Amino acid sequence: MRRIDIIGIGLGIFAAGGLAYLALQAAGLDSANAGIWSQVFLVGGLIGWLLTYLFRAVTQNMTYNQQLKDYESAVLQKRLEELTPEQLAQLQAEIERENELSASPDAKKQ
Repeated sequence: MRRIDIIGIGLGIFAAGGLAYLALQAAGLDSANAGIWSQVFLVGGLIGWLLTYLFRAVTQNMTYNQQLKDYESAVLQKRLEELTPEQLAQLQAEIERENELSASPDAKKQ
């Protein structure tokens, strides 16, 4: 996100607070109560945004994590494409051996 985007979001939130204050005053609340309730709405929105951010951070569903997964996948795909058919066959044989070892009951004892 660019700096100008952050400034725009901040100004938008500031304007939303002012509009909420004016709407509450128009609805019949006095200025003190309208100010308190507009702050409640803004703080509630901030807490809601914070909870969504924390949820995305804990579940690793953020842009950086997705970019990292995409990069790792692209690197592995590129390496796989660069393997010769003999190397690819050898790699497949190793994977099959490991799968057989992990599937056998004796492997769990080791």
